[in-house]
Amino acid sequence: MKARARGVARLLSGAGLAASLLLPASAATQAAPLSRTPAADGQQGQELPGMPSALDPRAEQTVCTPASRATAKKQDWSRHRLDLDRLRRHGTGAGVTVALIGSGVAPDAVGLSGRVTARGAAGDDCVGHGTFLAGLIAGTGGGSPRLAGVAPGARILALRGTDTRGAAGAALVTEALREATEAGADVIAVAVAVPRRDAALSRAVAEAQRSGAVVIAAATPDPPRGGTDKIPSRTYWPAGEPGVLSVADMVPGGTRPKGSLPTDGIDLVAPGAAVVSGGPRGAGHYLGGGASAATAYAAGAAAVVRAAHPDEPATAVLRRLTGSAYPAYIPQLDPYAAVTTVLDDSTGSTGVDRAAGPVTVRDTSAGDRATNRALLFVLLGTSAVLTVLWAAFALPRARARGWRPAEAEAETGAAGRQ
Repeated sequence: MKARARGVARLLSGAGLAASLLLPASAATQAAPLSRTPAADGQQGQELPGMPSALDPRAEQTVCTPASRATAKKQDWSRHRLDLDRLRRHGTGAGVTVALIGSGVAPDAVGLSGRVTARGAAGDDCVGHGTFLAGLIAGTGGGSPRLAGVAPGARILALRGTDTRGAAGAALVTEALREATEAGADVIAVAVAVPRRDAALSRAVAEAQRSGAVVIAAATPDPPRGGTDKIPSRTYWPAGEPGVLSVADMVPGGTRPKGSLPTDGIDLVAPGAAVVSGGPRGAGHYLGGGASAATAYAAGAAAVVRAAHPDEPATAVLRRLTGSAYPAYIPQLDPYAAVTTVLDDSTGSTGVDRAAGPVTVRDTSAGDRATNRALLFVLLGTSAVLTVLWAAFALPRARARGWRPAEAEAETGAAGRQ
C-alpha cells in the first residue's frame, strides 16, 4: 500500500545521496512526495496575524477581526503534507456542495467569490474564522494559487453554528444541520463542538445521514484562552454521534498540538497548526489552527472524493477517508489515497463503525505501484553503492598489508619496534 511505501521512503532519507546516483529521473519524481519533510513551524520567516476562533466575550463592544496586511510568501506545510498538487490531478470537488457550520462566511471573500451561499446571518462573519476555514475547504487562493484549498471547485453553503462572537450553541448547530439537510448538502462540516449531548442535535445528525450527506465534525472545540490544564477529557458533540467522522488537529510530527483539549473516539487527524488562509476582509493572510482547521481539510477531501466517485454512498466516502489514512497512533488524513484507493466489496457498502477496527482496502493506482518499484530500486541501489564505497576504502588498505589481517600487521609492527 501507499502508506507502507511512504514509511519505507522515510527510513531511506539518510541514504538519499547514494540513491540519487542510481534512481532514474522518472522514478525520482514519483517517489519525491513520499519523503518530503515539512518545516517545523510551517511558515519560516513569515509574520502573519493569528485568526481567532472566537472573539473575547468579556469585551464590552464587539470589534471584528481586522483585515490582515500581510501575505504569505510560500505554500505552508499543511498543503505539502496533504500533497494537494498531486490530489488535484484527480479532481477539485467540482459539483459538490459543502455546508460549513461555524461563524459564517463572507460571500465576497478573496478566492471564494461566486461560490458561497450564506443562509440568514451567516453572510456576516465578524470573527473571520468561518471564512478562514472556507478557504481551506474550497478557496482558490486568489492571487496565491499555491494557497488554494483542498477542493477549489466545490461550493460552500455557509451556516451559523455560533453567535456573532463565535460562541457555539447546541440549538444553533442543530438548526444549521437541519438547514444543510434541507438544502441537500453533499458534505456537512461542523467546525464547532459542544460539551454535552443534546437529543435534538442527535436527531438532526441522524436526519442528515439519512439524506445521504457525509457528516464531519471537530473532535473538540478549539483551545480556549487561558490554557487547557484543568479541562478533563470528555466526548464532544456532534463528533461523538455514531457515523460522524471525528477529526482532530496535528502538528507536522503527526502528534496533537500542545494544549489541545483531551478527548477520545478520534477517527482522523489532519494539519491543525500554523495553517495559512484568508479572511473576510482584504486580501491578506492569517495563521490559524485547531480541530476546526483539521475538520475543514477533511471536508475538502470528502468533497474531492464525492466528485471523483459520485455513485458511492456517504458510508463509502467515510470508509475511504478512514481506511486509506496514513497509519499512525491516530490515523492521518491522506486525501490522495482516499481518492485513488479501490474499496473491497466487503467494505464499500458498510458504514463507519469505530468499534469495527481497521478497514481493509486495496490500493491499485498505477502511480503507487510505480512508486513501490522505485523504492525497491532505491534499496537495491543503496546497497550496491555502499558496497562499492566499502571496497574502495578497504581493498587498498588490505593490499598495502600484503592481504594480511590488520591484527597481524599490528603485531608485526610491535615486534619490529622491540
